[in-house]
Amino acid sequence: MDTLHTRNQMEMARNVHDVSSLNNLREAIAKGEDQSALQETAKQFEAIFVQMMLKSMRKAQEAMADEDSPFNSQQVKFYRDMHDQQLAVDLSSNGGLGLADLIVKQLGQNNPDYTSASVIRGDGNLSSINRQAVNDVQTAQDAVLPNSPAPVGPAYKAPIAADQNAFIEALYPHAQKAAEQLGGDPKAIIAQAAVETGWGQYVIHDGSGTPSYNLFGIKADKGWQGKQAVVDTLEFDKGMPSKQKAAFRSYDSIDEAMQDYVRFLQSSPRYEKAVSESQDSQAYFNALQQAGYATDPAYADKLMSVYRGNTLNGFQP
Repeated sequence: MDTLHTRNQMEMARNVHDVSSLNNLREAIAKGEDQSALQETAKQFEAIFVQMMLKSMRKAQEAMADEDSPFNSQQVKFYRDMHDQQLAVDLSSNGGLGLADLIVKQLGQNNPDYTSASVIRGDGNLSSINRQAVNDVQTAQDAVLPNSPAPVGPAYKAPIAADQNAFIEALYPHAQKAAEQLGGDPKAIIAQAAVETGWGQYVIHDGSGTPSYNLFGIKADKGWQGKQAVVDTLEFDKGMPSKQKAAFRSYDSIDEAMQDYVRFLQSSPRYEKAVSESQDSQAYFNALQQAGYATDPAYADKLMSVYRGNTLNGFQP
């Protein structure tokens, strides 16, 4: 018996994606040549269904994984796919999710549990007779598929403003409020946001296209409880730039980003000097760099260049 069971499993594994074998089984059922073929066909369809669910889960995992991870290599994927196929066959052969039994009941018209498709109403709703069968299938799906939706594409950077003037206009009222809290110049805050985002042209967006409004390059540390997005960033190590992946804080609006910027500076002892010197923009920028706000050795000079530039100084609120 064990040998026969093993042989049936091996046959199912070979035929799990073999459409011609399924057609042969279907013809056997139609001709009444082999009533056991119905059960075999149902198991094969269940194996295909399970493998499709596993494949969907793998794609979700790959989307979240680091593309440079050794677990994302072609060799690992090859053997993982083989494992998933065998797992699908094993599940279906040993009772599976119960989907095979439902198929047999529905297709076996001589079975007293069979319910004709004509019972399904034309409005697309299911009769009470069939609803339980559908609920059983949904329960089986929920047992295998993750409850959370599959993640969308990776985060990326995109514009939130048409040009530099539009960027300043969008930020100014919120920067003015933030500047009152810090005791500085709103244009100094906008200058920093301009340097961090390229005048709003390189703002992090999540995979669905929603902007993060991270205007100041604030990373999502262990204490951050809000949303975040992981993107490539340029960091300087001993004066040498290098490309790295980092998690950044994500906000729902410009005002939320500005308020978190204020809290970030005021709550950290390392930026105490910068906050105390916020009335002098040059001293403020220098203190930010000295405190390690950014790894760019020319960070303060870049901030001051934008702050003194014609674009920002030509803006009239």
